[in-house]
Amino acid sequence: MPKSSKAVALDDDVTESARDLLSNEEPSEDAFKKSTLIVPREGDGDEEEEEEEEEERPAWNSKLQYILAQVGFSVGLGNVWRFPYLCQKNGGGAYLVPYLILLILIGIPLFFLELAVGQRIRRGSIGVWNYISPRLGGIGFASCLVCFFVALYYNVIISWSLFYFSQSFQQPLPWHECPLIKEQNSTYVVPECEKSSATTYYWYREALDISDSISEGAKLNWRMTVCLLAAWTMVCLAMIKGIQSSGKVMYFSSLFPYVVLICFLVRALLLKGSWDGIRHMFTPKLEIMLEAKVWREAATQVFFALGLGFGGVIAFSSYNKRDNNCHFDAVMVSFINFFTSVLATLVVFAVLGFKANIMSAKCVTVNTKRIVALLGNQLSRNLIPAHINLTEVSAEDYQKLTDIIRGEKGADYPSLGLETCSIEEELNKAVQGTGLAFIAFTEAMTHFPASPFWSVMFFLMLINLGLGSMFGTIEGILTPLIDTFKVRKEFLTVGCCLLAFLIGLLFVQRSGNYYVAMFDDYSATLPLLIVVILENVAVAWVYGVDKFFEDLKDMLGFTPFRFYYYMWKYVTPILLLVLLGSSLIQLCMTPPSYNAWIQELAMEKLVEFPPWGVFVCISLVVTAVLPVPVVFFLRYFNVIDDSMGGVGAVSYKKGRIIKEVSRADEDDDASLIHGRSPSEAPSPMPGNSIYRKPAGTGGPDSDTAPNGRYGIGYLMADMPDMPESDL
Repeated sequence: MPKSSKAVALDDDVTESARDLLSNEEPSEDAFKKSTLIVPREGDGDEEEEEEEEEERPAWNSKLQYILAQVGFSVGLGNVWRFPYLCQKNGGGAYLVPYLILLILIGIPLFFLELAVGQRIRRGSIGVWNYISPRLGGIGFASCLVCFFVALYYNVIISWSLFYFSQSFQQPLPWHECPLIKEQNSTYVVPECEKSSATTYYWYREALDISDSISEGAKLNWRMTVCLLAAWTMVCLAMIKGIQSSGKVMYFSSLFPYVVLICFLVRALLLKGSWDGIRHMFTPKLEIMLEAKVWREAATQVFFALGLGFGGVIAFSSYNKRDNNCHFDAVMVSFINFFTSVLATLVVFAVLGFKANIMSAKCVTVNTKRIVALLGNQLSRNLIPAHINLTEVSAEDYQKLTDIIRGEKGADYPSLGLETCSIEEELNKAVQGTGLAFIAFTEAMTHFPASPFWSVMFFLMLINLGLGSMFGTIEGILTPLIDTFKVRKEFLTVGCCLLAFLIGLLFVQRSGNYYVAMFDDYSATLPLLIVVILENVAVAWVYGVDKFFEDLKDMLGFTPFRFYYYMWKYVTPILLLVLLGSSLIQLCMTPPSYNAWIQELAMEKLVEFPPWGVFVCISLVVTAVLPVPVVFFLRYFNVIDDSMGGVGAVSYKKGRIIKEVSRADEDDDASLIHGRSPSEAPSPMPGNSIYRKPAGTGGPDSDTAPNGRYGIGYLMADMPDMPESDL
């Protein structure tokens, strides 16, 4: 036994190293901790101790690194291009009220729940939910599948950002103006670009080379293929050593976006019209708050903003110390996420306000020329006020001019073809997702001084936001599989990234953007809602809220607010069921469709998926949730049991530990643990601050914790695949 390890008696039969249990008193600078299990064997009446080492489990180098990982995972592209759109669409500043209420009622309680179970059981999503209730073990597999589906298309968005980033090192920017076609006798603008705009044309034709429908375009876009390979290579290299490598990357990928957002905000506030955008954003439309749709969209945004159900939150927290204050982490990360969304919204609307002023000025110039052409024919020169100079008309003067003409012409006014050129109308054009990032925002940056610099910064920010979320998503796949199947992390990481890249080629063909929309709409929303509802039910009703509160008290050193008791048991499940029901109704009422870019018309058109596309949409939903009923019925009818898990596993039945099934090739008399009822056996999740009496002083009080409760932990032997907290 190592000299630094202190042997203590857990029972008459089991002795354990105190190094892990007392790790809070003997801090180690190492990034990895090791638990040591000592199993006594009986022979000739004498006890012979044999030391067996539990698997090493990585740990975060610091609390800051862990917080940055959770923030990087939860703060993603949706904070930049989804939240501002929802604010604009759902009442401006008034939208923040339902969002905050639902963040407190749904977001924080569920985020705290996932952090707590991951930190307590110290396993990924598969191990956690299989441990809490083997019949609900399919929840973990469903989380892994959803993570994989999301990772497939999420990294494609990162590859788009990489492409734009690579094209930003030129002056002027390539999407600054429409390309020209030169022929022998004439030069003219590309018709598709002339009908739309320079940035729209560059996005759809130059970057994506998009087809007119999802059924067309089997040809790969080689430039996007290279960018996708680069994106998966970055993810693979960052994740190949687990949190030992990805944790260091988090210092840059999580903090850099904040630097860029603050720089953009300062720069945008100095531009003409930025305050128009911010004022438009925060002008509350209180009547919209009464609509059910606003609350449903706010709940959905809260749900996805924190990354609930993906397994990444559980995976990251499983590498924590057992006495870490995960309640503080849950509240802090949730509000950091919220304030990041507000900051991003300020930046977006400041920039869009600047863009709206430019577009309004162009509109005034064009329509003033039209008015000048109509003078003397359809319009009298006497209509023009003396103080208005038609060679240089301001937006205010143009509004007065059109009001005068409208009053004079009456019903004939529309035939003149004059536009309103209102800044408000320009700001009301709701844009989200790729349309905001790669078209609207990109167009605004072309008018910035030193536009290439700002373009480089913007797309580098998008890359880092995307990578931070990707790390958590991939960790939600790798950690459960490694914990369950004991494979080498390096091999699994490379294999997973390679497989995802090969499948991801589907998204870089000419019709790839339509597949991204399909996966975004159908592979995550419903499956994740079902997963999180089952997580809540598993903890609150299967495991028991009272028992979970006792575990939290042992782990945190204090009892959480009673608020969480009622949230987990009643309020949150009901709200989630209402959200699931409304999502199902919306899904049934809206046929599966996508926005197709029609080259001839140079505009988007809503098109329904073909029959095979509808089948794929349904298959994505069914495949993602299928593990839940499959595992449940296989367990229920005893088709599988834990002995099929390969390495030592434990069979659970109605709160009793029945036995441990050891490897077939091992002959260990100590590998069978007799069943104990909950009253006879300690609770399965030990705290970090449990003190044992020295060896040889065992007695009825030898397992008593300082707070008077019994130290909670199964007394097991030779269990390499059980959580550290079980030893």
